[in-house]
Amino acid sequence: MNRLLRGVLGVGVVAVLGAAASARAQDDAFPSRPIRLLVGFAPGGGTDVVARVIAPRLSEILGQSVVVENKPGASGIVAGGMVAKAPPDGYTLMMGVVSVNTILPHLFSNIPYDTAADFAPVTLTASVPHFIAVHPSVPVRSVAELIAYAKAHPGELSFPSAGSGTTPHIAGEMFKSMAGVQLLHVPYKSTGQSMPDLLAGRLQVGFDTYPTTAPYVKTGKLRALAVTGARRLAEFPDLPTVAESGLPDYRFATWYGVFAPKGTPAAIVNRLHDGIAKAMAAPDVREQLVKMGVDGTETRTPEEFASLVRADTERFGKLVKAAGVRVD
Repeated sequence: MNRLLRGVLGVGVVAVLGAAASARAQDDAFPSRPIRLLVGFAPGGGTDVVARVIAPRLSEILGQSVVVENKPGASGIVAGGMVAKAPPDGYTLMMGVVSVNTILPHLFSNIPYDTAADFAPVTLTASVPHFIAVHPSVPVRSVAELIAYAKAHPGELSFPSAGSGTTPHIAGEMFKSMAGVQLLHVPYKSTGQSMPDLLAGRLQVGFDTYPTTAPYVKTGKLRALAVTGARRLAEFPDLPTVAESGLPDYRFATWYGVFAPKGTPAAIVNRLHDGIAKAMAAPDVREQLVKMGVDGTETRTPEEFASLVRADTERFGKLVKAAGVRVD
């Protein structure tokens, strides 16, 4: 090997080692500026609420502001696209949700990103059941009575969602399919926009999450008929599950979790995971989540969370196909 070639190779090795050292230094210094946590829905929905409960304590732990930014549009697709195309440096994250990250691929053919290939799962943050609830003007007090009423008045009852493909939509479609009833789906851009019409009686049935619905149940503005999870809630011990109410195979829950762009260094993903886990373990954060009916006790490693995303993508694909739901 001549002297010139050895010199070129030496320079190349130094450059590679220098770049690697620089990357490690950047990872070790993370975060050195504020972090954006994007929410694909307007303020007031479950995704937004969970993000805003966790963000302040996470800011303290990381030593940098974690700023929640609402980017509503297309059932969460707008925010998903922004995060998928963001630099993979940990400074642009998404508070994902089961609908955006596992259901929408089965409903839309033109999503501008690949939910499996374009995101790096960081951690699960919360899991929450839904309520089946009605406006007090609807003369029913149980799931069985709702099914009977819907069959006697086909097409007269409507239910809102935060957008086509969101969890309230899929929860309602699953109910329609399993109960054999006709309900009209009315999509909005967010739960914050849909809830006023449900409370006013312009819509009659709700399938939204516990955090969104429970306050109105407590004040009597909505009447809860059942909880969609596998077990009853401590705060509503007399409220049965849907399975107990005559639809034994009906179970539905929404999970929320943080995602980074694909290619984000593992050291940064792990730093974010550890910070979020500590934030969720803080007594004040846990208390807020419990009051909202959210199970925030189980964080998952990035690998475990990725496995959950894959499993639910497959599971909901089968459910969507069986229910015959398609948006485009």
